[in-house]
Amino acid sequence: MSCGARLAPFDIDELREITSYDELALDTVGDRKTALFLIMSDTDATFNFLISLIYTQLFNLLCEKADDVYGGRLPVHVRCLIDEAVNIGQIPNLEKLVATIRSREISTCLVLQAKSQLKAIYKDNADTIIGNMDSQIFLGGSEPTTLKELNTALGKETIDMFNTSNTRGNSPSYGQNYQKLGHDLASIDELAVLDGGKCILQLRGVRPFLSDKYDLTQHPNYKYTSDADLKNVFDIEAFLHREMELQPDDMFDSVDMDVEEQMEKKQTERRKNKAAAL
Repeated sequence: MSCGARLAPFDIDELREITSYDELALDTVGDRKTALFLIMSDTDATFNFLISLIYTQLFNLLCEKADDVYGGRLPVHVRCLIDEAVNIGQIPNLEKLVATIRSREISTCLVLQAKSQLKAIYKDNADTIIGNMDSQIFLGGSEPTTLKELNTALGKETIDMFNTSNTRGNSPSYGQNYQKLGHDLASIDELAVLDGGKCILQLRGVRPFLSDKYDLTQHPNYKYTSDADLKNVFDIEAFLHREMELQPDDMFDSVDMDVEEQMEKKQTERRKNKAAAL
């Protein structure tokens, strides 16, 4: 029953079709500049396991090719931008992969709404995954766990505190007290209301710093996006092919079959079955 429940999506003919042959050539992604888009529904998680499966095969194939063909490093750096990382399901052994794939010219960028989402999927391995990330960028948010961890990572700053006292009366007196105190560089409440145009970048070996977010409208290629002009909307349906494309080095088994002969055999079998039933 457990096996049947997990394999239930393969009852769909279209899913069996796209998984019956390989047209992605994942092992060639690091050979030349390549853009591969994996787009899934963000409301229906039925087929999210396919994305997880692709990432698993991608990392395994590229690591093997880097070691066996290119002496340990791919000629073209492969960067995986995994948006909504927790919604594609769990990638097996991700905590080990993020620590080993960097030396093969492969990197991953996990985009999360909050760190608690990662802990919900990867449990105790979530801290290991975060620890293997060389850079972290906080774009804003109000999730308490994320704010608390960021507040701790930012550390404290030194502030000067002056206390003065002035007593008036028959014997007036005046006093001044000076001391140095530690103060959070950014308190939790300050992080929760961070300006939408600001971000905080934590880079390994460098103190965290506050920066302005990049204005995408100022990018020289912004004019080619659909936000700038609706005529640039990408029509994915125009690039979808339902038929498998044959490659020169592909090998297939050829079987000769007479359709009419097969139909006659099926009809004969049906008659025999009906006769046996009577």
